[in-house]
Amino acid sequence: MRNNSVKAALKEGRAQVGTWLSLASPIAARYMARTGFHWLTLDIEHSPVNWESASLIFGAIADAGGVPLARVPGITVENVKRCLDAGAYGIVFPMCNSVEEAELAVAACKYPPNGQRSVGGGFHALNFGASPAEYYRRANDEILVVIQAEHVLAVERADQILAVPGIDAVFVGPNDLLSSMAKTPAMDSDDPAFVDALRHVRETAVKHGVAPGLHTASAAVANQRIAEGWQFVAISSELGFMLHSAADTVSTTIGQQHTAAARY
Repeated sequence: MRNNSVKAALKEGRAQVGTWLSLASPIAARYMARTGFHWLTLDIEHSPVNWESASLIFGAIADAGGVPLARVPGITVENVKRCLDAGAYGIVFPMCNSVEEAELAVAACKYPPNGQRSVGGGFHALNFGASPAEYYRRANDEILVVIQAEHVLAVERADQILAVPGIDAVFVGPNDLLSSMAKTPAMDSDDPAFVDALRHVRETAVKHGVAPGLHTASAAVANQRIAEGWQFVAISSELGFMLHSAADTVSTTIGQQHTAAARY
């Protein structure tokens, strides 16, 4: 059975860089899986993907030797069950603002006696190159659990939330965090309160042995964040790469400027 290389690297303190998949396209995912990112996260929260397409996307990434992750729409056992049974290597949980929500997130990813995940499905074993029995024995150690700190409540409660056993990484969503602070959403900001919130999350994560992560808009910013000690780092999305590249081409050849149609 394959190891989850991203989970292993984060435990060793190494940075792991990935991107978001927002197009809900197995075709796009197949190409993105060969670009060299450490991981790719299918954004089920904010994209119109269906479960069959999600399964095909996870398979395309795993078959290329990559690590497929899923950001679920919410912290429920049902969301997690479908993603993991469809072959995701880990789950990103949005808006995890309490200890209780963090405990549910971990439990949903673990088979008993460590959690409440039910036994079923087959794509998970295929994606890990394992038999169903071997997958069942090792899944609790290989599935990556990432909770998002994207609200002021999560920042304020970070010390309690990140003390929950079983959390592998915490991921800051800058847009939502700024919005919850009654500030203009953005992928980055030099607002002192935002900068302090990032520092607090990063330092608290390190204190509890959790890999700190966040979303960035560019490779330059990602490198800066990695130098600061962030490990689980996302750069834009496949949609963002496409739109920004197209806009740059149009600007260079036609001279027209267009506002990007994607948040990230």
